[in-house]
Amino acid sequence: MALLGLRVPRDLGAAVDNLGDKLRGRPLADLSRTPRDIVERRRSFTLYRYAPAPGVEQRGLPVLFVPPLAAPAIAFDLRRTCSVVEYFVQQGRPVYLADYGPVDFRHRNLGIEHWVDTVVPAAVEAVSTHRDGERVHLAGWSLGGIFTMFTAAAHPDLPLASATAVASPFDLREVPLLALVRPLDRLGGRLVGPAYRAMGGVPAWMTRAGFQISSLDKYLTKPIAILANADDRDFLAQIEAVDRFMDSMYAYPGRTFGQLYHVFLRSNDLATGRLELAGRTVDLADVDVPVLVVAGTGDTLAPEPAVRHLLDLVPDGRLVDAPGGHLGVLTGRAARRTTWPEMERFFSAYDA
Repeated sequence: MALLGLRVPRDLGAAVDNLGDKLRGRPLADLSRTPRDIVERRRSFTLYRYAPAPGVEQRGLPVLFVPPLAAPAIAFDLRRTCSVVEYFVQQGRPVYLADYGPVDFRHRNLGIEHWVDTVVPAAVEAVSTHRDGERVHLAGWSLGGIFTMFTAAAHPDLPLASATAVASPFDLREVPLLALVRPLDRLGGRLVGPAYRAMGGVPAWMTRAGFQISSLDKYLTKPIAILANADDRDFLAQIEAVDRFMDSMYAYPGRTFGQLYHVFLRSNDLATGRLELAGRTVDLADVDVPVLVVAGTGDTLAPEPAVRHLLDLVPDGRLVDAPGGHLGVLTGRAARRTTWPEMERFFSAYDA
């Protein structure tokens, strides 16, 4: 049904019930975490192991999920029935997550090399040790996928079975949103460095605003979408879970933001596949494990061409296009049928 071009809920009774619960502040989404235990706690991260699903046989090599900065690790466990980690647990795969926790002024001097040379390698080793020396499928989302790839390139001795980058842009010339930023950079580029150094980084409210701007059309039309889909409780639950995610954004540490700004945005050096880290060049051509590249067909922060460029930089890679925006391709409702099964097929192919 449609009225003035807008969809009208088919089940008006369900719509009234759902909107009534929402107005009363009753939760529509189950935001409880998938059961997990702490394997190891360090200053830079906490390593979690998700509990096996009752009655499901354990099989395959473990997967370790790597979050980006600024975005909270709950992205991998957004809500029950729409959770990346819950899906893989139900497949019987051992699932681990490295959670960096919130970033504040104390972390202002940490750069990309901190995650590529210290945090991610330590997490991989800890997972392998916990699994009696098994190799590990390493999978990161957004900047976490960039950390994943450069970790694999910089540390060929790590016990990796594969590397996966989800919604990770490697050619920023293919990101139309950045074309809007470059004129501002030419006008005020000299002010950016002193500003982020003075603040110690980029505050959480700015990272949240940047995420909202990347999907401004959805942000502005959200009230209309809620009314049009008021009879779809799962749709409303997803919005509730995404709102919780947005409210939990972290800050960017100053040194890392400086590297992203100067090396990625201004010069697009990432597109070469090489980065200068800790006094040496790390080259993605040295990645010696199979690579899976996942791109969201509706992603404005990391459009498919920007993500697909990774295939030109690694020796052995394959691409999966899946519906969804920057967060949706990882943990949207369609990911249950697209992204996650494709990742599981890839992992299974390299378990042996």
